Amino acid sequence: MINKWNYQPLTLQQKEEATKMLGKCGGMMPVAELLVRRGVSTPEGAESFFSPSLNDLHDPFLMPDMDKAVTRLNKAMGAKERIMIYGDYDVDGTTAVALVYKYLQNYYSNVEYYIPTRDDEGYGISLKSIDYAAENGVKLIIVLDCGIKAIDEITYAKSKGIDFIICDHHVPDEILPPAVAILNPKMPGTTYPCTHLSGCGVGFKFMQAFAQSNGLGIHNELESMLDLVAVSIASDLVPIVGENRVMALHGLRRLNSNPNLGLRSIIRLCKLTNKDITISEVIFKIGPRINASGRMQSGMETVDLLVSRDLHEAFEKGKDIDQHNRERKEIDKKITEEANALIEEKVRNVNDRRAIVIYSKDWHKGVIGIVASRLTELYYKPAVVLSQSNGIATGSARSVQGFDIYAAVNSARDLLENFGGHTYAVGLSMKEENIKEFTRRFEEYVSTHILPNQLEPHLDIDAEIEFADITPELVSMLKRFNPYGPSNQKPVFCSKNVFDFGTSKLVGKNLEHIKLELEDDSTSHVINAIAFNMAQYFEHIHSHKPIDICYTIEQTKHGNNIDTIQLMIRDIRPSEAKK
Repeated sequence: MINKWNYQPLTLQQKEEATKMLGKCGGMMPVAELLVRRGVSTPEGAESFFSPSLNDLHDPFLMPDMDKAVTRLNKAMGAKERIMIYGDYDVDGTTAVALVYKYLQNYYSNVEYYIPTRDDEGYGISLKSIDYAAENGVKLIIVLDCGIKAIDEITYAKSKGIDFIICDHHVPDEILPPAVAILNPKMPGTTYPCTHLSGCGVGFKFMQAFAQSNGLGIHNELESMLDLVAVSIASDLVPIVGENRVMALHGLRRLNSNPNLGLRSIIRLCKLTNKDITISEVIFKIGPRINASGRMQSGMETVDLLVSRDLHEAFEKGKDIDQHNRERKEIDKKITEEANALIEEKVRNVNDRRAIVIYSKDWHKGVIGIVASRLTELYYKPAVVLSQSNGIATGSARSVQGFDIYAAVNSARDLLENFGGHTYAVGLSMKEENIKEFTRRFEEYVSTHILPNQLEPHLDIDAEIEFADITPELVSMLKRFNPYGPSNQKPVFCSKNVFDFGTSKLVGKNLEHIKLELEDDSTSHVINAIAFNMAQYFEHIHSHKPIDICYTIEQTKHGNNIDTIQLMIRDIRPSEAKK
């Protein structure tokens, strides 16, 4: 059971806004309420939300330095300079590099790409890569999904006659690198409307601006690459609102109809061919496989796959990456078990702590971010997991909903060699001797700033409805809220005082799940539902006592291909006595 259910009824003003939008919502107030909770308040806004168009994309030149970036790129191409496309080794970085490289190759051949190795070069721009660029006559480096803190490295590159254009989305410091242009929607004072672009999204906006400056538009090769942007948006867990939602929607359409050959091979290996691929499938199936090369081997393999022009070659490369993912899973499972044992052994009274910091020299650097995420989910506390790389403690930090872990890490920045990231995920490195003090100060900061409700799981409820509201028309309207993801999660509904129809039963190998048939006083229709791992409520339900339920509404197909509405139960409570 989840202790806290959060539901705030609409204010009077919000009710008025919802009422005005009923015409766009099929007359259904629950749908209008969902829109209001997503910041939509007018009929025009509802129309735009339900029909996201590529024409809704913002003018890329609204981003500071975009004119400088395009001018420098055009100059490089006009002078036939060699250009390097450089990016991080994760999904966001490799998709960004693949997108920019593939797009520019349509118009320019003197271009190459480079992904640093996690073990030898580490995160961000490496001196090794700059030396390589200088030796190979590169005059311009376009760096994606990193670079915003690479002051020394870009200064070094300038001394070798190499210019940089930075396309990043991580939080910048006060002092910026001496790049020709910095494209970052999080720059202080920026007025760019979408501040939460993925790194690949920033690369897309750069190419959109380049296309506009050369009279190309985006309804050509660039639009066909939105599948890469959608994969980056899903995998990097950026908010799926505004411009991100437009790109994610159109990217998913591409992913489902005519995807990039490299992505097509991954889709085949995931057994998703001819299935409806959603953000969820990208997060849990496609993204981890693309990420696996950078974690286990080299991110260059991923870009090789994503820029492949031959389906057979792409499938062979995809099989190698799929094998990396299997290896990653085994190591991930082993280290997670070791991490839990270490917490039990060394972190006394973990329940009294507000944060977790653990370190082992022998852990594989490529999976500690995943392990940090698992520990955060298990203990519901901000977690930092550290390993050793080249004599330095290097790791990842992950947060719980609502807590800014970037600010927490930043509070101890004097102890760090390097760090960077977002509100919920940070990469960091420090000398081994600083770990103890970092642990103390990190715990102190979290204890001071985290709110009690951020340390316990909770359910945010979008609307309270009766079973009479659950109709095929409602399900049809809910589909128009796709794609779901951060800041646009699948709606969670609550219904109170519902009863077992008398036919609910325990199912599963160990009878741990409940297959429910439920009714309430609003309609004579019986509603199907499934409650996974909630067998403890069966006796109460089967005795025909009323319950309150939180759930999402799903549509399932049976053998006769008839769509059936089914509730996916998130939590159950015995109903309070009616007053």
